[in-house]
Amino acid sequence: MQITVSTHIDAPRDVVWARATDFENCADFISGLEKTEVLEKPATGIVGLKWQETRTMMGKEATETMWVTAARAPEHYDVEAGSHGCRYYSRISLKEIGDATELTMTFRGEPETFMAKLLGNTIGRLFLGTTRKMLQQDIDDIKLAAEHDAHAVA
Repeated sequence: MQITVSTHIDAPRDVVWARATDFENCADFISGLEKTEVLEKPATGIVGLKWQETRTMMGKEATETMWVTAARAPEHYDVEAGSHGCRYYSRISLKEIGDATELTMTFRGEPETFMAKLLGNTIGRLFLGTTRKMLQQDIDDIKLAAEHDAHAVA
């Protein structure tokens, strides 16, 4: 399963990067998050940063641990997570378009256990729309925060 969502943001790429990498405070501006907690922070950059985020999906609260595996500021960063027999990969990319930015998130889930593979082929497809909607809301919330920041400075 792979999902890609994108949005155009009326803010410079460095402003969008600052919001998209604000792991400590993202629950303050991403409406789908209940809370976040940074567990490990590298001395420099974001590669190796590990955090937990808690969100409610389909009426059930879930906390997942995620970590940044690669980054090229301010172009993109990659995130991994593992849960319920699956490995999840995300890439957050920022493309400069004049004074604006296109923010794209690509999310991929790969089942690792027999049960996860079985469920992925049956029930997993039902969650595709819900997951796409959640990811789109996340980047739309980053958009609102970054545009607010950009206009506050201007």
